[in-house]
Amino acid sequence: QEQLVDSGGGSVQAGGSLRLSCVASGFSISRYCMGWFRQAAGREREGVASIISDHSTKYADSVKGRFTISKDIAKNTLTLQMNNLKPEDTAMYYCAARLCWTRDYTVWGQGTQVTVSS
Repeated sequence: QEQLVDSGGGSVQAGGSLRLSCVASGFSISRYCMGWFRQAAGREREGVASIISDHSTKYADSVKGRFTISKDIAKNTLTLQMNNLKPEDTAMYYCAARLCWTRDYTVWGQGTQVTVSS
């Protein structure tokens, strides 16, 4: 059974940092393309960052230079390091996985809430 459990969200003041983690079970993230998504209240879900390998990452323009996505293969864990957080980063964050030769993310975490106050 493929499963993702994300965690690390919380409340932080603007300018602060959080690190989100996503532990995979039932499959190896080294064989999957991974991503982080977020959905703010009243907004559609948007992609935040994606990763194939450490040398192949992509970020939404709104988070470039502030967020870093990475894979820890030994721990089978996906990470999103978020620095210089802004109130507009407030959202429910979800990790997700897809087979790299497909376009649809098929495994999703339950979500972890990030709230940034001004």
